[in-house]
Amino acid sequence: MSDRAGLIVDTLVTAFDDLMAADPAAFRTKFRKMAGSPFAFYRGSACLFYADAAEREDPWADERTSRVWIQGDLHAENFGTYMDGDGVLIFDVNDFDEAYVGHFTWDITRFAASLALLGWSKAISDDDITDLVERYVRAYLDQVRWFVESSDDRSFSLRLDTTDGPVQQVLELAKLRTRVSLLDGITETEGFDRILRDGPGLRRLDDAEKEKASEAFRRYVETIPEHKRHRGVAYEIKDIAGRSGFGIGSAGLPAYTVLVEGLNQALDNDIVVSMKQGNIAAPSRVVTDESVAGHFEHHGHRTAVSQRALQAHADPMLGWTDVDGVGFVVSEVSPYEADLDWSELTEPDEIGPVVEYLGRATAKVHCVADSDADHSLVDFQTEEAIENVVRGREDEFVAWVVEFAHSYATQVREDHALFVDSFREGRIPGVSASG
Repeated sequence: MSDRAGLIVDTLVTAFDDLMAADPAAFRTKFRKMAGSPFAFYRGSACLFYADAAEREDPWADERTSRVWIQGDLHAENFGTYMDGDGVLIFDVNDFDEAYVGHFTWDITRFAASLALLGWSKAISDDDITDLVERYVRAYLDQVRWFVESSDDRSFSLRLDTTDGPVQQVLELAKLRTRVSLLDGITETEGFDRILRDGPGLRRLDDAEKEKASEAFRRYVETIPEHKRHRGVAYEIKDIAGRSGFGIGSAGLPAYTVLVEGLNQALDNDIVVSMKQGNIAAPSRVVTDESVAGHFEHHGHRTAVSQRALQAHADPMLGWTDVDGVGFVVSEVSPYEADLDWSELTEPDEIGPVVEYLGRATAKVHCVADSDADHSLVDFQTEEAIENVVRGREDEFVAWVVEFAHSYATQVREDHALFVDSFREGRIPGVSASG
């Protein structure tokens, strides 16, 4: 096995050894999905990206720009819609499982490399990929500058009335979704009430585990900011069950689905809540500042706190709890979430306007926090810190990101082949390619 193949295997094992031991079948599925394409491999191997980042010089990192709230696993498929706390449909970054404090460039370069991989998979030329990455980065910088100059940065968002093209379309599709249709897919009626529907991925609990999970949920309610907390019957548990069957990033993480009463006792207002074990954030493996890690009670707490720091008008159901001392993040399973669909975006002139929106969305998560965010870790204006390091060097910064996007995408394609061979030949301890 080559040195690089050994590094890939060692990095994956170090990142996931506990979860692989607990659920090797889930990781066999995860690794098969990662084997499907270089982009799928990249999505599932954020830990490798950060192992490489730790060895790479970052000329844009200073005392402030090296400790910005970041999404932590930013790639082209981590954007979509949500309904914000004010009832407005927003297109934004989603998925905060890997969120942490780190270099602002880590989000930008991780996305840029994903864009190069996506472009390669669509047979887009290197010149066109360069143009797309440049458009993304320049839109990011332009939006950061807007936040520096604006007195009301929370007024910016990508909404139905501020977007067009494919981004507006995904918002329109989200608008058509309803709570009843979500509930009908996840629940069924039993007598005069709803219960969770049995099916693949749902695990019924014995009495002891059910009580333990229910008590954890009751403790979670206290972590919701008082002014966001629903009143009356909202958090009364109607049903609770174990859940499995996650995507590439969350394989092996224990989770529960909780059905609660909602704003009133009408069946169409029931709310489905996810209670998922927090994972170790990939950036945390290379951030050496102990004050950052020490700021969080556990990984569920870290995920929720980070999301509030990255998302204006965050989910009012967002919070955290623990089960047997292990941290869980809690959030609503929203009917209004729709991901950007890249399958129909094939030509550079179609993709260009989209990546400009994604650049602005990236700037927003770096620069605009929820009103309930904890500002004690990052106690400065992020937009001013970023503007300070790139001012007068914008072209240099863009060129630096473009070079990284091409070179690292090439590395990922080579890594993907090494990973596939290692997995097929049984070189990843604890997870067999056959089962």
